[in-house]
Amino acid sequence: MINQLSWKVGGQQGEGIESTGEIFSIALNRLGYYLYGYRHFSSRIKGGHTNNKIRVSTKAINSISDELDILVAFDQETIDVNFHELRHGGIVIADSKFNPTVPDSSKVILHAVPFTEIASDLGTSLMKNMVAVGASSALLGFSYEAYREVVEEIFSRKGSSVVERNMEAIKRGAEFLVNGISGQTDSFHMAKADGKKRMFMIGNHAIALGALAGGARFMPAYPITPASEIMEYLTKKLPTFGGAVIQTEDEIAACTMAIGANYAGVRTLTASAGPGLSLMMEAIGLAGITETPLVIINTQRGGPSTGLPTKQEQSDLMAMIFGTHGEIPKVVIAPSTVEEAFYDSAEAFNIAEEYQCPVILLTDLALSLGKQTVEPLDHSRLKIRRGKLDINAELPDTNGEYFKRYEVTKDGISTRVIPGMKNGIHHVTGVEHNEQGKPSEDPKNRTYQMNKRLSKLNTLHEKFNMPIYSNASHEECDLLIIGFNSTRGTIEEIMPRLEADGLKVNHAQIRLVHPFPVDELRPLINNAKKVVVVENNATGQLSNIIKMNMCNCNLENILKYDGNPFLPSDIYNQCKELL
Repeated sequence: MINQLSWKVGGQQGEGIESTGEIFSIALNRLGYYLYGYRHFSSRIKGGHTNNKIRVSTKAINSISDELDILVAFDQETIDVNFHELRHGGIVIADSKFNPTVPDSSKVILHAVPFTEIASDLGTSLMKNMVAVGASSALLGFSYEAYREVVEEIFSRKGSSVVERNMEAIKRGAEFLVNGISGQTDSFHMAKADGKKRMFMIGNHAIALGALAGGARFMPAYPITPASEIMEYLTKKLPTFGGAVIQTEDEIAACTMAIGANYAGVRTLTASAGPGLSLMMEAIGLAGITETPLVIINTQRGGPSTGLPTKQEQSDLMAMIFGTHGEIPKVVIAPSTVEEAFYDSAEAFNIAEEYQCPVILLTDLALSLGKQTVEPLDHSRLKIRRGKLDINAELPDTNGEYFKRYEVTKDGISTRVIPGMKNGIHHVTGVEHNEQGKPSEDPKNRTYQMNKRLSKLNTLHEKFNMPIYSNASHEECDLLIIGFNSTRGTIEEIMPRLEADGLKVNHAQIRLVHPFPVDELRPLINNAKKVVVVENNATGQLSNIIKMNMCNCNLENILKYDGNPFLPSDIYNQCKELL
């Protein structure tokens, strides 16, 4: 019996690879196993190699593994592309239809299973993915009946006969493999899980759910990988709560429509990726100068331009902080787990309304599309805070004058009103304005308004729950590893290995990227002999931001920008080299 293993299915995009991984992993999740999945797919609708790597464990995990135990192949390319990941003694389960071969038969065991033939005998070759699921389940020691609940949920609308044919495909796949191994090995049998019910979800769905729970009721957006799932989820869910999703003609319209809806008092979000955020930059500046709440989700992917739209990268950091022209208050939050994505999504609306400014929730492809086991979410932790907005307030009579919507206040935050409030009429413009919103080029007024806007975030660090996730058990350490977004789980994976080598290791994951949490990070850096920053980009953007905010920092970089997320060995080996 083993406590964890890594399983991957691969083939051509469009032939059921994603559904194979989904059915396999959902069933295991319901048995109580912890899972972490990462999907590699091409930037095309159909065709091109795709694979789904899923790690299964009896204990909590937050990263993909270095090695691969089992590879399920629907074509020879899957074996050729992924063979290097297989550990010695690993297993390849391949469709016998293409006469599979492995580069080194002394390294792995090959089981050729007639996926297509068995499926065709049952009525359609489309069920070959179910045969593959059955073969995998037999290898892991699971009964094919473990998949019945999932199969019924997926296929019951097509009738009971379809359900039973799919179950029969799983059964025959399992039986073929069992007969093939003839009791040779049970080394891949998984130890029993705890059976507890947990969620299994991608980061985008957690963000969408967090937005819904945080009071969002409108989303204008334009589809783009890897953000589209947020829009798709809310398209189904928002109408149930009296809300709506509108697909706009482009990202410019999406952002300006979001600004208008927020101005009217409706909690609104939009979501995109790097190219879309570039188009939104002027509108983000409009939200900044008009002091209108705005929540934007940016799911980072490989750039520049179209770049690698379906691959991992963390190269939008500088653009999110400094991309807009002029100077405005702006908040950039970077959750590092699916669970944090849920809570931070809800909190983003509170911050946007309390500080009346744009808030960017920054994720990356691995976090947005990677699927993780998540403990039950605690909705009691969520509170709606609208700042200086009270739609039932009685505003003072202005005697015919405009309301001072942009009044200079001690904390930099003015009373906010929405259209229709008595005595709340004011002017709104994207040019510099006075306290009533009327255009003004007076130098003294310009200075007052700039100082007012730029001072409003001074208290943000006091309100944001965890600007840094810190796993620092040593008062003084040999090595401090810093990361952001999805690198957290991989860093945590290698820390025990480094500790076993006799090193004292601390870890800091930056969650509030801007305004930068200098006071929280400084003691961790000061008490470390060496500091390493891990990030998926070529220029060390997070490292440079740390240096900009904290002088005299001697930092080392561990960078990866080939479109793939970090493996634990990537970070472990480079840390050892640097030490």
